[in-house]
Amino acid sequence: MQQSVEAWIDSSHLMRKLTALGRYVFMTDGAIGRREEPNLRHVTINLGEESDRSRIIPILTTKHSLEYCLEFAQRSYVLGFTSLVVLGGDKSDDTPRCVEHAYELRRLIRQAVPGITLGGWASPHGGRRQVEFMLHPEYSADFYMAQIVSHYQSRVLDEFLNEAVRLGVKIPGIFGVFYYRSTNAKTLALLSQFFPVPIEDLQRDFKADQSPDEICARSVHALIQSGVKNVYISNLPVPTAAVRLGRIEARLQEMLVVS
Repeated sequence: MQQSVEAWIDSSHLMRKLTALGRYVFMTDGAIGRREEPNLRHVTINLGEESDRSRIIPILTTKHSLEYCLEFAQRSYVLGFTSLVVLGGDKSDDTPRCVEHAYELRRLIRQAVPGITLGGWASPHGGRRQVEFMLHPEYSADFYMAQIVSHYQSRVLDEFLNEAVRLGVKIPGIFGVFYYRSTNAKTLALLSQFFPVPIEDLQRDFKADQSPDEICARSVHALIQSGVKNVYISNLPVPTAAVRLGRIEARLQEMLVVS
């Protein structure tokens, strides 16, 4: 319990720092977490009235009752969280979804809370089919979050981006970069259940003494070079996230000057 309280204090401090710097924060309990309710409550209580809640974006999965999901969206908007990402949720347990597909929940939220900005989901690793999902007339999203991609996977990223342009996707995307802290075999194996992890490439570069900051910066740089305009970084260590983000951004600026 004490560890949970300390983790929330650290998270609240980090969100204050990042939003004050003009950054956006996507708020979730973790890759396989489903506890959106505690997130919203803690943020509302701990951040205070002075924080810009419009820069904090909750992530909601369909793995709740429909009543809960609609109430969560309405309450988020009333509390000043003007954007919401709606995902299907992982399938690693037996918790059912309230709808078969996330776009169905987004459509219902759009009807119930017409002023809220909604985010969807896409995987660059899924190729053309993932692009086609976003072109569905009922996709009901103003932007999409893209699954984790790294500079080791530039070909996959370029193919996805080319298809998005060719097929006429109009909504903007925010592409994910994962902050790999180590090459711990168990950790990488767990992550591989959720997105393609370039294990051999990571092992090679860590062995060559490339730091986590450097590897992350290279991935962000590769996305920018491919034409991506919006990037989110996942898995930054909370207590030092602001400092590490600063280092990554400084290194990225060096790379952009050279390129």
